[in-house]
Amino acid sequence: MRTATSLSGLSTGPAAFAVIVPAHNEARLLPRCLDSIREAVQHGTLAHATVEVIVVLDCCNDASESIVASYGYRALRSAHRNVGLARSMGAAFALGRGAQWLSFTDADSAVPVDWLASQYRLANAGSDAVCGTIVVDDWSQRSSACMSRHEAAYQRIDGHRHVHGANLGLSAAAYLAVGGFAPLRTGEDAALLAALEGIGVAIARPGNPSVVTSAREEARAPDGFAAFLNAIEHTSGIT
Repeated sequence: MRTATSLSGLSTGPAAFAVIVPAHNEARLLPRCLDSIREAVQHGTLAHATVEVIVVLDCCNDASESIVASYGYRALRSAHRNVGLARSMGAAFALGRGAQWLSFTDADSAVPVDWLASQYRLANAGSDAVCGTIVVDDWSQRSSACMSRHEAAYQRIDGHRHVHGANLGLSAAAYLAVGGFAPLRTGEDAALLAALEGIGVAIARPGNPSVVTSAREEARAPDGFAAFLNAIEHTSGIT
């Protein structure tokens, strides 16, 4: 068995964080996401840390850019319609500005107030990556059978094996060691975690805190969470 090797983690004290959010026409849900990030940034644990929030506007033609501007956050523009490239663009920008830790979520999601604080604590304890869980707070767009099947199989426990770009963080050293995100339209998060596991870095998989995400039917990524729920609907014989 390969022994996990810490590349860097974070040293105790001030640290430079970057929160990176890819967005494709997310004007409806983006304010909820940015409100939650703003609260997480203000957590007392991060009093001596710097945090930059970066939203990568991936082929947006809605009001997403003006929403980002209203929060005073950094907006980058991508014309690729590719979430792997969008996350990579945000990470490259953050690393160029000295970020030590990269935290990722999605524009249709809302992070808990202790989200960054939890990653900070785990990083200081020696983890080079933190792979968290998600929870859906509104199943109204889905059938009860879909909700039941998903919740029966999902594990919000320490050591879980789920991978979500909506709840992910890693050190700059770990990110660079595996070459960052692959330019994939979907599955970029799982590919990154597989690469990290391949070099044996220390990965924390806490059951909590969970990031709230949507159960919408319209899939932004071909095989993302919405597509996964769509597949559950169809395999259940639900239309």
